[in-house]
Amino acid sequence: MNLQKLQDRLLAVARANPPSDQVPYAFENRVMAHLAARPALDEWGFWARGLWRAAAPCVAITLLFSAWSFFAGPTRAPVNNLSQEIDNTVLAAVDQESSVDWVR
Repeated sequence: MNLQKLQDRLLAVARANPPSDQVPYAFENRVMAHLAARPALDEWGFWARGLWRAAAPCVAITLLFSAWSFFAGPTRAPVNNLSQEIDNTVLAAVDQESSVDWVR
């Protein structure tokens, strides 16, 4: 359907039917002012609300896994000290250089 023809027909029908006396004075102005006064959507508010709703399940999962790891106890062989292993790995190159200096 041609939109221009439809618009012309709708305008003709609207002109043929004048507004009744039951419509309050400046009704259209009040409606438009009410629409303009609506607050804009707050996208950050939606994000904040969603993140706060997700915080409780995250805390619950954290507490659940913490309790599980605390009460489960060690089930495998004892683990070596991680800090000592990192130091040995990082300083391995220094140890090799110093041993080469002593050989010469």
